[in-house]
Amino acid sequence: MKWTEYVVEYFIISIYLCSYYKQVNSLDNGLLRQPPMGWLTWQRFRCVTDCDTYPDTCISEKLIRTQAQLLVQGGYLAAGYEYIIIDDCWLNMTRSVDGLLQPDNKRFPSGIRALSDYVHSLGLKFGIYEDYGTETCAGYPGILGHLSVDAETFASWKVDYLKLDGCNADIKDFDTGYPAMEDALNATGVPIAYSCSWPAYQEFDKMKPNYSAIAHSCNLWRNWADIDDSWESVYSIVQWFGDNQDRLSPFHGPGHWNDPDMLVIGNYGLSPGQSRAQMALWSIMAAPLILSVDLRTINDWARDILLNKNLIAINQDPLGAMGRRILKLDGNVEVWSKPLQDDRTAFVALFPQPYGTPIRMSIKLSDLGLGRYQDYDLFELFHGDFLGKYHYTDAYNFTINPSGDVHAFYAESAEPKTKFHKKLRL
Repeated sequence: MKWTEYVVEYFIISIYLCSYYKQVNSLDNGLLRQPPMGWLTWQRFRCVTDCDTYPDTCISEKLIRTQAQLLVQGGYLAAGYEYIIIDDCWLNMTRSVDGLLQPDNKRFPSGIRALSDYVHSLGLKFGIYEDYGTETCAGYPGILGHLSVDAETFASWKVDYLKLDGCNADIKDFDTGYPAMEDALNATGVPIAYSCSWPAYQEFDKMKPNYSAIAHSCNLWRNWADIDDSWESVYSIVQWFGDNQDRLSPFHGPGHWNDPDMLVIGNYGLSPGQSRAQMALWSIMAAPLILSVDLRTINDWARDILLNKNLIAINQDPLGAMGRRILKLDGNVEVWSKPLQDDRTAFVALFPQPYGTPIRMSIKLSDLGLGRYQDYDLFELFHGDFLGKYHYTDAYNFTINPSGDVHAFYAESAEPKTKFHKKLRL
């Protein structure tokens, strides 16, 4: 590449980054400069409240304490999974006589503050669920009409993260209601990460969400369908994000994240290949990495995927860029790309359909958008293996398994004066 071409390309990239950061005006609480990582009750444990029949899996302080311990003991906290979040069904069916939120006292006999203190004593952060409407999705008291007092309650419980759903409310009120809860949280003086379901309901109702306003008020937001424990669900969400990436990516970055929902790795529905695919794609998309799995019974291979240092590093890259689907190839293989700091780029090639046998693929580096440098070193992402040195006009050949598996790799300049690492390091 000629020096003049380098200058022009660098100038264009600089203009893009400046315009990107200028147009986003996110919630100014200083939190979630990288995508949040943690654990959430919902997908694996749903709304099981019968602790007599299901003593080990009902939504209770026993469950939260146990999973919190395993987040630490299993190495998840050390890898970055720092939040433990209770979803719906923790509440009493009525408020207290003083109008305050209260937990189900049979399942949470010690109270939420004591549970929060315990979580914090382990070095974790504590999250909780509520709903903007009159009731939560499961029929427990919502916050509508109680925003300020509920925000003060969360602050008094030392809550670090609030997930605010949108059942049993008028969707037309979300554009004022969710910012009002932001104001109530800020007024407490306690920094609480704010997860909104604001755009998800509007997208399903075919309303056009104001993502600029959403990014101003929320640290992260659910955009689309709830995830289920199946490859069909995971893949449909991936496709929705790919189809809508042009209107989502400008509002995605440090402090404000699009959220495709939980990781379901380690449950019942995904094969090992499909589990690798979800982890790789959530990492490429810079999505929140929120587990929902029973850490008492998780398989070793699933744990290894969730703790993969290279993929976590891709997800937590300080640039915070949202990965994009850049190619659709023969055989229904698609390629996603994510720019990283220090002039590196990560790629994931996904082969979603059942086929019966692995296929051989060939992609020109120029079709991957690589061309700033003459030569590139390529590394496989799951294990960090060196894949070879390639000229920017070369083709990269690889084999990929069908039925939802991926081939994940990253590229960096092979030129000595610009080379950052011979292997991705944390």
